[in-house]
Amino acid sequence: MSWSKSTALTPMTITNNFMQLTDRIFVAGHRGLVGGAIVRRLQQEGYRNLICKSRGELDLLDQSAVRRFYQEIKPDHVVVAAAKVGGILANDNYPAEFIYQNLMIEANLIHGAYEAGVKKLLFLGSTCIYPKMAPQPLKEEYLLTGPLEPTNEWYAVAKIAGIKMCQAYHKQYGSRFIAAMPTNLYGPGDNFDLHNSHVMPAMIRKFHEAKLAGRPYVEIWGTGTPKREFCHVDDCAAACVFLLNHYEGADFVNIGVGKDIAIAELAAWVRDAVGYHGEIRYDHSKPDGTPRKLVDAGRLHGLGWQPRIGLRDGIRSTYEWFLQNVDSKTLRT
Repeated sequence: MSWSKSTALTPMTITNNFMQLTDRIFVAGHRGLVGGAIVRRLQQEGYRNLICKSRGELDLLDQSAVRRFYQEIKPDHVVVAAAKVGGILANDNYPAEFIYQNLMIEANLIHGAYEAGVKKLLFLGSTCIYPKMAPQPLKEEYLLTGPLEPTNEWYAVAKIAGIKMCQAYHKQYGSRFIAAMPTNLYGPGDNFDLHNSHVMPAMIRKFHEAKLAGRPYVEIWGTGTPKREFCHVDDCAAACVFLLNHYEGADFVNIGVGKDIAIAELAAWVRDAVGYHGEIRYDHSKPDGTPRKLVDAGRLHGLGWQPRIGLRDGIRSTYEWFLQNVDSKTLRT
């Protein structure tokens, strides 16, 4: 089955093969932003046999260890939310680590799931898989139609390989392996390290530290003109559980809200949420990245799922989580 240029759904796409509340569900990457949110969502919906392993307990880069894990635990469902992630700076500084580690993690988990007879697997990627200058909004069929954004191509290439692995196992073996590509995510559990975080948590921390220190301005990378779409991670988690229960297609699915915002406007919203009253300045010597990244989530929305958390409310709640959970000793004053 292949998708046409529209987001029309075929009868084979929509299913109701629900996971049982007692099924063994392995969430790889449960300590990460999206993995943690998926665990919370599964728990909220009553799933009570969740399997979570720390890096010390299971090295996902070790094929033998992953194979032993599958043989011993025999999970019914697998969510591949584990990945090496980071922003523009981290991708630029560590390209070899980004491509190697992500390829190894997904290859071990996907092939291991096939060998173990896993009923269903959900692989999570990122919308950075799309060409830098792809038409907006980004439709799933735009994959591999042009060059990638150079600042994160290493991560993107690895994620494209993960999509293709799921499709290959679906085609050759009939495996129920599906893939979803979330847009920019934010929310509880995010990484607020200024050296390798994404734009939203980096802004929250920068404005918070400036407020504490009484600094007259905060500097933001780039020009402020690029546009980005932001989906609250709890909405993303709800979409993932929805797809596990309702989607069987070989083609991957975008997860998004269908709206974007300029970085300059986002900065103003974050400043307001933090309560900082200084100036916002832009460092034009730093890269902007992709000019715009808005996904077409019509395929997912057509299945019946819709986001629920508005961006302003999401920013406020994320800052509240930051205040309650980030160790104050790590903040520079």
